Amino acid sequence: MSARRLFKFAGATAIALLPMLVEAHPGHGLGSGLGVGFYAGLVHPWSGLDHLLAMLAVGMWAAQLGARMRWALPACFVSLMLVGANLGFIGMTLNAAEQGIAVSVLILGVVLASAKRMPLIVNMALTGCFAIFHGYAHSVAMPAQSSALSYLLGFVLSTVGLHLMGLAIGHRLANKTVLRWAGAAIALSGAAMLVA
Repeated sequence: MSARRLFKFAGATAIALLPMLVEAHPGHGLGSGLGVGFYAGLVHPWSGLDHLLAMLAVGMWAAQLGARMRWALPACFVSLMLVGANLGFIGMTLNAAEQGIAVSVLILGVVLASAKRMPLIVNMALTGCFAIFHGYAHSVAMPAQSSALSYLLGFVLSTVGLHLMGLAIGHRLANKTVLRWAGAAIALSGAAMLVA
């Protein structure tokens, strides 16, 4: 898929999901089960700046690295996010999950801003570790009356959409100082989350 088509697809995804962002109470009026679970899962990654910035940063970083990393980093994130979600679903407690998410925003911003090339294993380990925290946080935020499977599908689709938007942004700003400044802004946001 060309960068132009990817950018258009990401924009269309954002526009399609925009109405969900303005509703104050996700899931109201949907009843229970599949509908509320899917809707709540779809909205959750968009409802917090921490998830939003981290997932966009993964896409931008993947675009910055290029080659196979364009798809490997987002795929790693989604896969390990499912592992983290399952930890929450089975009742395990992941201490300091919120701090882990804030650290993910900070570190992803730093690696994006520095544009430093690291070994593949380091890239994947960072991405996967951060994804576990995000997945866990998604799972423990699941509304009680919803279906776990539909909730999971909802937040996976939103995550993929955010990664695609990050990829599109990264392709648009590839090899430009603006992308590094975006990383710096994301890192500062992560630092602010840590001290808040």
